[in-house]
Parts: sequence; C-alpha cells; structure tokens
Amino acid sequence: TDEIMQQEIRPLVAVDIIEQLHRQFAILSGGRGKDGAPIITFPEFAGFSEIPDDDFLNVVTYLTSIPSLEAASIGFIIIIDRRRDKWSAVKASLTRIAGAFPGNLQLVFVLRPSRFIQRAIADIGIKLYRDDFKMKVPIIMLNSVSDLHGYIDKSQLTRELGGTLEYGHSQWIHHRTAIENFAMTVKTTAQMLQTFGTDLAETELPNDVQCTEELLSSHTDHHSKLKDELKLAVKQGATLLTCIREPVTRSANSKLSPDELENVATVERLLAQLDETEKAFDQFWTKHHLKLEQCLQLRHFEHDFREVKLTLDNLMETQAGFADIGDSVTRVENLLKEQKHLEEKGQEPLEKAQSLALHGEQLIQNNHYAVDSIRPKCVELRRICDDFTNETKKKYDILGKSLELHKQLDKASQWCEAGIYLLASQAVDKCQSQEGAETALVEIEKFLVTAKEHQLSNPKEFYNQFDMILTPEIKANAQRIVQKLEDVQEMFDKRQVSLKKLAAKQTRPVQPVAPHPESSPKRASPKITRPAAVENTKYHFQVRRRGRMSTTGMRLVSPSTMRGALEQGLIEKCISKSQGHIINELIETERVYVEELQSIIEGYASEMDNPNLVHLIPSALQNKKEILFGNLPEIYDFHNRIFLKEIENCIENPELLARCFLKRKEDLQIYEKYCQNKPRSEALWRQCGDSIFFQECQRKLDHKLSLDAYLLKPVQRITKYQLLLKEMLKCSKNSEGTAELEEALATMLDIIKSVNDSMHQIAITGYEGDVSELGKLLMQGSFNVWTDHKKGHNKVKDLARFKPMQRHLFLYTKMLLFCKKREENTDGHEKTASYSFKNSLKMSTVGITENVKGDNKKFEIWYNGREEVYIIQASSVELKNTWISEIRKVLTGQLEACR
Repeated sequence: TDEIMQQEIRPLVAVDIIEQLHRQFAILSGGRGKDGAPIITFPEFAGFSEIPDDDFLNVVTYLTSIPSLEAASIGFIIIIDRRRDKWSAVKASLTRIAGAFPGNLQLVFVLRPSRFIQRAIADIGIKLYRDDFKMKVPIIMLNSVSDLHGYIDKSQLTRELGGTLEYGHSQWIHHRTAIENFAMTVKTTAQMLQTFGTDLAETELPNDVQCTEELLSSHTDHHSKLKDELKLAVKQGATLLTCIREPVTRSANSKLSPDELENVATVERLLAQLDETEKAFDQFWTKHHLKLEQCLQLRHFEHDFREVKLTLDNLMETQAGFADIGDSVTRVENLLKEQKHLEEKGQEPLEKAQSLALHGEQLIQNNHYAVDSIRPKCVELRRICDDFTNETKKKYDILGKSLELHKQLDKASQWCEAGIYLLASQAVDKCQSQEGAETALVEIEKFLVTAKEHQLSNPKEFYNQFDMILTPEIKANAQRIVQKLEDVQEMFDKRQVSLKKLAAKQTRPVQPVAPHPESSPKRASPKITRPAAVENTKYHFQVRRRGRMSTTGMRLVSPSTMRGALEQGLIEKCISKSQGHIINELIETERVYVEELQSIIEGYASEMDNPNLVHLIPSALQNKKEILFGNLPEIYDFHNRIFLKEIENCIENPELLARCFLKRKEDLQIYEKYCQNKPRSEALWRQCGDSIFFQECQRKLDHKLSLDAYLLKPVQRITKYQLLLKEMLKCSKNSEGTAELEEALATMLDIIKSVNDSMHQIAITGYEGDVSELGKLLMQGSFNVWTDHKKGHNKVKDLARFKPMQRHLFLYTKMLLFCKKREENTDGHEKTASYSFKNSLKMSTVGITENVKGDNKKFEIWYNGREEVYIIQASSVELKNTWISEIRKVLTGQLEACR
C-alpha cells in the first residue's frame, strides 16, 4: 500500500493530450537501438512547423516519460523522416527538437529530402547550420531507409521505415490510456483501503448492543463494497494484460516489442501490488472484525448481566425483607411457605446467572480482549448466587428453630391453661374432707408429671436454647410464658401445701378463689391479657361460714367481678396513653415522610442535572423536571424547616398540636398546586417511567418502589393528618383542648376539600374565559338538571321539564358553571374525568327558590327575572341544603357589598 501511495505522480497522462497524440507528428513505436536506446520517430507531417510549442513539448515530454528509467538513461534515438519535404522543414525540425527535447539524446538520424535540389541544399545547410542547432550528439544525414538499416536493425523499425516492427498508433494510444487508467484505479483503491483502515483504527467501540450491531453491519457492508472494488480492479488488470499479450497469443511467431514488454511488466506489477494490498487489508479486517464481534459479545454479556443482576438484586432485596421470624406457629409456617415460594421463584434467575457466568468464562477462554471486564462480573454473579443459596439455608435454619420454639411455647402455654383450669375445677366441698384433699393432691401430682413429658421441668432451659434467634418481642413473650410457668408452678405448690394440711388435719371448710372457673382451657378469654404480677396475687383462700362475713370482716369477691375490675383499670391506663401514642406516630411518620421527600429530590430531581447521567434521560423528559416533580421542593422545604420541628415540640404538650395545624393553614395550601399538577406528572411518567435513568436512580437509592409510588406520598400525607386528628379527638372527648382539635380537624377537611375541588376544576374544558377570574371555587358536584326557557317553543319546554340532564356544577363567588362530565381511558390506565363546559350564570343576576313542590331534594336557580329557570335535583337532602346555604352566603355577600 505504501509503495503505491508513494509512486511518482507523472505530470501528463495520455488522456490529457489525446488529441495531440492522435495527430501522430511524433511516435514511440517501441523499437530499440543496438544498445537498447528507445527510438522516437518524427514521421512526415505537413504542418509540423505550425504545431504549437505547448503541444509539441507535451507530446515529446510524454513520450520520453514512457520508457523505463534504465532505457531512458541510455539516451533516445531520434529519426526525422523528411524525404518528401524541403530543407527548410529539416532545419525547422532540428531547431525545434534541439530547443525543446526534454530527454537525453544519443543519436539523431535525418532522412533528407529525396529531390535532387533539396538534397543538395540540405547537404550544404547541415554544414553551415550544424553549430546553430546546438546539439551535443551527432546528426547523421541519410539518403534512404537502406542507409538507416545500417545503424538500426529492421526488426526495430516500422514498415514506413522499411522495417518489420508491427505498430498501430490507435492501438498504442488505447493501451496507454488503459494502463494509465488501471494504474489510477489501483492507486484510488489503495487510497480507499487506507482511508477505511484508518477509520477502522480510529473507531471508538460503542457501549450498547444496538450501536455495536449497527457499527458491525456498517463496517461489514463497507468492507464488502471495497472487496467488490478490488475484484473489479483485478479483473480490469487481467483483461488489460490479455489485450497487450494478444499478438503473441494469436501467433507463436510474434514477439512483443520492448515497450510492450514493459507494459506487461507494469500491469503485472500493479496486479501484484493489488494482491499485496488486498492481503494486508484482509489481515487487518480479520483482526478488526474479530474485535467488533467480541465487542458485540461483550455488549450482549453486559446487557444480560445488568438484567440478571437487577433481578438478583431484587431477589436479594426481597429475601432481606424476610427479616420476620414469626410470632406464632401459624405465622412461622406461613413464613416457611413464603420462603419456599421465594426459593422457587429464584431458581430461574439463578440458573440464568450461572449460565451467564459460564458464558463469560467461555469468552475468556476464547481470548476475549475484555477479560478484565468480564471476569469480575462472572465472579459477582457466582457470589450473588452463593449468597442467595447460603442466605436461604440460613433462613430455613432460623425459621426451623423459630417453629420449634413457638411449638414449645404453645405447649407450655396450653399446659399452664390446663393447670389453671385444674386448680379452678377442684370442688371446694370435696377438698374439705381428708379423702377429698388426698384425691386433689393425686390429681395435682399426676398433672405435674406431664411437665416432664413436655420438657418443661426446667422452664428456663428451653428459652436459653433459642436465645440467639429471638427478637425483643419474642423474648418478651417467652419471658412472659416462663414467668407464667413459674407462677402456675407456685400456685400448685401453694395448693399442695394447703391440701396437705387439710389431708393431715381437718379444718373449717374453705373455698378457693380461682382465676376464671367459667373458662375452658381449650378456649382463651377474649379479654385483655393480665400482667403476671396480678396473677400471682389472685390465688388465696378465704374462710366463709354459710355465706356470711369471713372472720376477717371481708366479703368474698366473685372471680368475674375481680377480672372485670382489673381489665377496666388496664383500659383506662390504655386511654391515658393513647394521645401520646398518636403524637409519637405522627412525629415518626412525619420524619419518614421528610426523609422520603429528601431522597426523591436528591436521588431523582437533582440527578436530572448530573452530566454523567444526561445521556440516560429520554428526550421526552428533557427540560420537564418541573412537570414531573411539581412543587415538591417547596413542600419538602416547608415540612423540613418548619412543620416537623413544630410538631416535635408537641411531644410534651399534646394540647399544642391543634394550634400547629391552625397556624399553618395557609402554608398547607401548597398541596393544592401539587395535586393540580399530578395528572400532568402521571402522564409524563407513563411515557418515560421505564427508562434506564429512573432504574439507575432507584438502584442507587436502594428503593424497593419506583419513583411514581413516592410521588404519590404528598397526596397520601395530606389526607393522613385528618385521620390522626380524629383519633386525637376520640381520646380527648370532653377534655381541655377539644374545641381546638375540632377546629383543626375542620381546617384539614377544608384543605382536602379545596384540593379535591381544584383537581376537578383543572379538568374543565371548553370554557373560553379564565377560571382564575371567577373567584374562589366554593362547591362542585354532580346533579340532575331541568331547564325552562320562556322564549322557547312549548314542546321544547315540555321536553326540557321531563328529561333531566346530567350536569356537574362548579360554584364560584362570581359565576356558576354547568358542565357535562366525560370519562376517557388513557393508555389502558384507569378512567380520567373531564368536564365539558355547557353554560354559565353570573351570580350577580341569579335568584334561588329553596323548595320545589313534590321533591325535597330539588331547588331552583333562576336567571334574568325568571327568563331562564334551572331545576336542580341533589342526591340527598343534606347535599341540597349545603349548596343552598353556600349560594345564600354568596348572594348575601354581594348584597352587603352593594350596600
């Protein structure tokens, strides 16, 4: 390739001087002198002296450039044929050649004029003017071609000069142009190959599958076109070589002239250069194509790795979320089923991961260039698979122990219940006799033996066995049951002591007060669980004489009465603590809410300005951050700087909570703007939600849910406050601060209503004015509406009266709008309501009739002195009264403004 590119560029080619060559005033016949000097012949040409100097110089320069450097260095032999001309033509030819011949001359032969007088003049002229020609080589004047044969062999001369050399001028021109065209084709092809090779070497490998496939296809197509060009050039050279050799092929006696042999050598050299260029190009292309294919393999591997890694991460995240070890046998068994389901669900991703890791190792074995990128990913896949497998085994072990623990705790609890039932069911009158006391003792001893059967002889032993897997809640439950075991054991010990005294010596009859003799051990009491400390004090004996006062002066208390008193005390204690619990819940959820808002702003909104992630943002999302997030930064700033700190101050003073909401009534109106923007945000999310940008942000934040779930948080939060305020009101009825709580609740309900109304308002279509100029939106809702127009046709009025229209009304301080509600499906999502504007009434020109005969849900609104009457039917009397009250307020306000 370098040889072709560095080849000498000739100043002239045959095509440039094709007309001058066809005039044939000078030819390079291909003959050679005895020493191999090229022969240039100037045949007889009538207008030789009239040839322009440029044309003469171009032709002579071109002819001298054709022979090889070796032949040209010997020197050229010039034959000037002027046999039919005059001495003046000879003189002019010698003068022009001497002054313009660009090559190295060896000899000059002149065939002098054949006429006697011109020959004599030529003999004299050559002697007189020889020095004027300024030629450093001999000028030999010849009388005939036979004299020329003494200097040059006939085989090197054309037939015009008495020789046998075959020469056709047209064919010579055709061969010269063909050779030069072929040389230019070879040069151009080499340049194209070099340019393509340079482009390939400088090409940056793409980072995704699609671009890599497109690049590979583009380069392959370009390579195929260049290969076709090469084949065409080779075919052109072979055809040209056949044409040059055609005389030899046609006749075995024919021989190619030295110039023709040089032409053959030139074409063969060009074909050899083409072959070398093609081989070098093929070698380079093979390496480049292999690299592109390996790049495509790598991009497929990376794409599959990202998908499998995302699935595995979600799987691991789900598994990590199974932190619960259960608080009952049923719960643990359900957790085991869930773990089994997760394990089955993970089989396919794990198999894909193992298969992908194996594929990566095969790429490494095939000497892939990106070993350093592939090997860590294979290691990562196998590590995650091992982690999942090991973590699954660990979960099974923990849940297995938890199941065993809860089964033992259930058995222990059932044993306690059975023991309590046994103590409660022992008849008092039978225990008063020695025989009855002994029977009761035997029953107790038999029951205590069952503790060994349930491995409960040492209650603390089984608790210590499972200490490492217990959560604080289960530990507390286990401690409670252990304490209960000890309490029951203590009850049995006390009962045994009492019964042994009765068996040894009869005393006055006694009656045990059992904890709950009406209950069965198979059915637990639905009441609130009593602390163990209370249970320890319940089992005692009081002496009774036929229903009268005991010797201690205390009346006996029935077990159910005692249990009710204890439960009532616990309920009162619960109520006293509930306000503090609600405040704590409010603060904790508020902190979580603020953290979630911060994560959305920092992890999503700010990342849209990150230059490293800009290429991942879809075009439909460009410059639309405010549409997607609305005024979320404003909401976060308010809650983080102000609201959270204010409600945190209410921990010690719950009565201040209502004032926080009343004080920040106007600030909380920012949610109205956010909710109004929500439909636009959701539409944009449906369009762009599955982009790689959001997936990458979610992965960095380690969020379980996608962004749209978090964008719903503000809507959920503003509705949560009124629920917490209602709970506060339940716990503070008839106490100090109730009035403020009721006012705060009403305020939050108003804000929610305002937000809800505004959401309906933005769905109004077809209204040509600006709804913001209609004043505050007071009410909105759907009604049946009849119209009556005095100017209309009677039949139309009748139809209007009996066929109601479904209309959605919007009541503003200045206008009442009538709209028709429409619902449309949007891209397979839930229906979206819109309100098509139909009519409007200025509130300054309307009147109202509260009651319509025959229906207490109807009322009338009339316009322009009852020229137009609208009968409106509400869904309930309460709704009708609410609207009438609001309309009255508007009309009264207008009247007062006029006054």
